[in-house]
Amino acid sequence: MNENPLPGMNPWLEAHWGDVHTSLTTYARDHLQPLLPHGLRARIEEYVSVELQDGLEPSSTRFSPDLRVIEHADLVRESMEAATTVAAEVLLVRRFEEPETLRYLQIVDVTAGHRIVTTLEFLSPANKRSKPARRQYRNKQQKMLDGRVNLVEIDLLRAGRWVLAVSMRSVPAEYRKPYRICVVRADHQDLAEMYRVPLRNPLPMIRIPLRRDDADVRLNLQSLIDAAYVNGRYGDDIDYAQPPRPKLTGSDAEWAEGVLRTKGLC
Repeated sequence: MNENPLPGMNPWLEAHWGDVHTSLTTYARDHLQPLLPHGLRARIEEYVSVELQDGLEPSSTRFSPDLRVIEHADLVRESMEAATTVAAEVLLVRRFEEPETLRYLQIVDVTAGHRIVTTLEFLSPANKRSKPARRQYRNKQQKMLDGRVNLVEIDLLRAGRWVLAVSMRSVPAEYRKPYRICVVRADHQDLAEMYRVPLRNPLPMIRIPLRRDDADVRLNLQSLIDAAYVNGRYGDDIDYAQPPRPKLTGSDAEWAEGVLRTKGLC
């Protein structure tokens, strides 16, 4: 089966989030572009997440990788074979993980010097998994709010800490998990619009705010996740006999297993 077998977000996709995240950002751009009023354009931007040791402040500099150098395995082998005087085996390991490139969507007003009107973020593990990563994301988040930009945050990841632009204590428990969508409008930053996103229901149609005098446009999140599943051919690759990461528990695990069993996937 190539179609998404679950009615909403598919927890097994979290293990493939790099590809899924890129697809969602691109599909959201393509979906919104023809709906935008005169003068507005949807543009994909990117930045590199830099994780530092806890306690260190992340740099505010934007990083863009220019060139990746890959050492060919044959050259490594020849080099090791030439070192005949070395008795012990040498293991080459990577000292640093390559920074993760994160993409997000901006709606800009090309009639006003490309002023940013709205920023839409599909959150990634790199935004949530460590204190420096969360600090870096919150700094970017605050710059958007200080600049009077509409902020749309879509968190379809069960793993990681809370990083939305609203305090978790302000949000009722049924709106906190498993997934979260938060919209902060530039003209009403004292309020946050929260969408309830249960595991067992389709993802909601959400309202994307634009300029003050523009009507909201709507974004069908379920169509995006279903397209990412089909176009990524995850139906051919995911082993539903194995639990997702993080695991589903309790009645959610039983529900997912029942849905997958009726479709012959486990």
